[in-house]
Amino acid sequence: MSLIDICVFGDSIGKGIVLQPETSQYKIIRVNFEKIFGFKEVNIKNYSMFGCTVSKGLSNVERHATELTKYKNIFLELGGNDCDFNWKEIAENPGKEHLPKTPIIEFRRLYENLIEEIRNNSGSPIMINLPPIDPERYFNWISKGLNKKGILQWLGDVNMIYRWQEMYNVEIMLLATKMSVPIIDIRSAFLKHNNYNEFLCLDGIHPNSDGYELIYKTVGEQYMFTKGY
Repeated sequence: MSLIDICVFGDSIGKGIVLQPETSQYKIIRVNFEKIFGFKEVNIKNYSMFGCTVSKGLSNVERHATELTKYKNIFLELGGNDCDFNWKEIAENPGKEHLPKTPIIEFRRLYENLIEEIRNNSGSPIMINLPPIDPERYFNWISKGLNKKGILQWLGDVNMIYRWQEMYNVEIMLLATKMSVPIIDIRSAFLKHNNYNEFLCLDGIHPNSDGYELIYKTVGEQYMFTKGY
């Protein structure tokens, strides 16, 4: 029998997706979770999906609700896709109003529902906040083949991308406090490095292999602290 059983509901970062610079294609990295958590056996069920928003995450949790009692903890890694925009529409119509995939008030409501759904099924949630993005890299990535000037006109400045994502990260932190959910702070693990972008892929948003090593190390350490090991 495994000494620790956990599951994960998240997006591509929860899945462990990295961008291969030589092919510009994404792949999943393999990780030794037993080493990270310090247990001889770790059973991890990963329900994370590429492109997952909190709405899709809630549907995913509801679909697997009867299985949640099997796991000691339910890790939630969501928000990175919710704050994103349809950049093609923005490039074509920079003078119009554009909404993110999940407006922040809706993001808060859906995330609360997701946490309640887990607790109603005897699950124990742990939230993970957002790693920082590199706004310059991300802008160059999402504007490929599009009207860059139009996107920049709508943004005002490239760093607006970072500030907007930070707003969702703050919402996650506030929600964890409001609902008394333990939270693992991976963002600070990146930001304490002067050149945190060294831990990110060329798309400016996905961690590279070093970035994932940093994430998993932080998750392992803070999880052990949270559980009093």
